[in-house]
Amino acid sequence: MDSQIKAIPEYTQTVEAQELTFAYSTNVGSDVLAVDHVSFSVKKGEYVAILGRNGSGKSTLAKMINLLEYPDSGKYKVFELSANDEENFWTIRSNCGMVFQNPDNQIVGTTVEEDVAFGPENLSVPLPELALRVEKALGYVGLLEHAKKQPSAMSGGQKQRLAIAGVLAMEPELLILDESTSMLDPKARDEFLHLVSRMRQDKHITVLHITHDMHEAFLADRVIVLEKGKLRVEGTPSEVFSQVDLIRELGLELPKWAELLWEVGKLTGHEIPRSAFTSEKEAIKTITEILSERKELSAPPARTARKVPDQVMLRVKNLAHSYDKKEKKTISDISFDLKKGEIVAVIGHSGSGKTTLISHLNGILRPLEGQVEIWDEEEKKYITTDKNTEIKKIRRHVGLLFQYPEYQLFEETVAKDIMFGPKKMGYSEEEAKKLMMESLPLVGLSEDVLERSPFELSGGQKRRVAFAGILAMNPDVLILDEPAAGLDPVGQKEIFGYIETLRDQGKSIVLVSHDMDKAAQIADRILVLKHGRQTFFGTPRELFSEQSDYLSMRLDCPLLMRTMKELKKTFPYADELEFDVERAAESLVFGGREVTDA
Repeated sequence: MDSQIKAIPEYTQTVEAQELTFAYSTNVGSDVLAVDHVSFSVKKGEYVAILGRNGSGKSTLAKMINLLEYPDSGKYKVFELSANDEENFWTIRSNCGMVFQNPDNQIVGTTVEEDVAFGPENLSVPLPELALRVEKALGYVGLLEHAKKQPSAMSGGQKQRLAIAGVLAMEPELLILDESTSMLDPKARDEFLHLVSRMRQDKHITVLHITHDMHEAFLADRVIVLEKGKLRVEGTPSEVFSQVDLIRELGLELPKWAELLWEVGKLTGHEIPRSAFTSEKEAIKTITEILSERKELSAPPARTARKVPDQVMLRVKNLAHSYDKKEKKTISDISFDLKKGEIVAVIGHSGSGKTTLISHLNGILRPLEGQVEIWDEEEKKYITTDKNTEIKKIRRHVGLLFQYPEYQLFEETVAKDIMFGPKKMGYSEEEAKKLMMESLPLVGLSEDVLERSPFELSGGQKRRVAFAGILAMNPDVLILDEPAAGLDPVGQKEIFGYIETLRDQGKSIVLVSHDMDKAAQIADRILVLKHGRQTFFGTPRELFSEQSDYLSMRLDCPLLMRTMKELKKTFPYADELEFDVERAAESLVFGGREVTDA
């Protein structure tokens, strides 16, 4: 292979694409056009964020740049080498590194060092250079002491750093990140992005970053937005995000500070200049100038607090578990309750024990110590997960949706998949069909998908089908593990909208999330885990108040709160613990002022 690889000559353009098109073949006749006459270029050393809704063609475009796919038409160069020319294949491929959303999908070694060696070994890098590259890459990402460890024993953040190390060891010129931070907790995400920034500085590599996180997009030099395979807009982050109406039309959202700026402008009737979208600092400056005018304003509509019934649906007492009795406990001394019509968010760093905890809540795992109790409305008593005779009944009351719920799909048709659970729970064909039909509108699905194969659907549709399959079992309690991870902003908003609807209908929900802003906004109470132990259980306002030491829990404050804390220095009446953008804007505009009734 090495005889085919040529050294890259000096170049100034990393990517040059002209009129690229690509379509996927389907079993139902017409092809699906994923990339539609796209033209763009990326300079050497540039950091470009690629945005767009699920299915807009982002990953397909990245795969073409990395020669994992070839366009149906159009021409393009990578490192100023024609990608259409077969003799350049190995030269281009050997200098491109790609990190995917789920690191488990690209880890192949039985040990950490074997996994890092896999890439350069396939590039015919000889010993002792191979060993040196592996050692340097692991040291760079902070995993050298884990060299002999099995990747399966690592946290999500560690696995993603391992994936980066594997790419680093190949010494690429171009790094492609495909939603590489979506499954990471805030600290791990920041560490990952800092690592990428250091790689750019130290190794002068080019970065293409596919992301749904608008705060991440603001780190880029330039932003490209795709819609249905077409390039709709490109420019600097401030140039792109200042076009608020277009951004929302494209199914994207603004960073929290930009959303707040926009809402303040709406409430006060001010037109926001494009320059205010340059950075959070500029946004705060503009908001301060607007609020300093001190004009009389109409009062905002009154809001009523939501009341939660006292009935406890799930109760955890002193729970502990260990996967190996010789090892220390994975979780220990966890106690909390979940009321009817309440959302409890479970947050914590990768490896903190979140998945172990929720696996106990419907009996997948049994307690080493302590107890999990579920309220049985029919018998008016609590039943426990440590009794085999109660497990089937418990799973009728508690539905569990894991990360990437689309992986739970397996039947020939959507209808069969949704009805599978109810039938297993003992419902008749007619009852199962009724439950299926009732679940469809709750997750935004129409009847026309019922006879389709679930594997023909888009990622967002698959997730809705999996969600519907859980709801069709009619559980009182829903356990949702990162249900919106990997979805575009519109998809995330829809999923959380369904969750709030279910809560309002009296369902009790345990929500595992890495999104501090969403957890603070949607949850009634928050449970924080750190190294398998419970460090906090209470309301979002209590968690992020001055009396709480949330930083020691390895948590970041919500991004909206960070902006509000800065504004509070000038406007003391501002409510920094308001986690909804509209309400936060109202606290700034109307708080501490003379108002008149509208």
